[in-house]
Amino acid sequence: MRAKREYRNRDETQVAVLDALVERGQEGMTVLELRTRVDAEIDRLEEALEALKREDLIATERRGGRLTITPADRVVPEEGGDEGDPSLIDRVRERFPI
Repeated sequence: MRAKREYRNRDETQVAVLDALVERGQEGMTVLELRTRVDAEIDRLEEALEALKREDLIATERRGGRLTITPADRVVPEEGGDEGDPSLIDRVRERFPI
């Protein structure tokens, strides 16, 4: 599953973070787990997390002594919706980044 379409017109690393978090659902991920899913240097990942947190698109919570990151509810597409399927424009945008 991917983040809603309206949140896909962002920096490539931010989109990758949102997609990974949406796929994981409310279970969330740690920064180390995100690093294994997002192909970006740690500095870019940190910048993406800061920007997403600043815009309230992600939430952080301490669970069992570790920091867990979850997507904001508004980023997650509804069950059965077509938000997870990439549109033609999304596929072209991914193929030819601008």
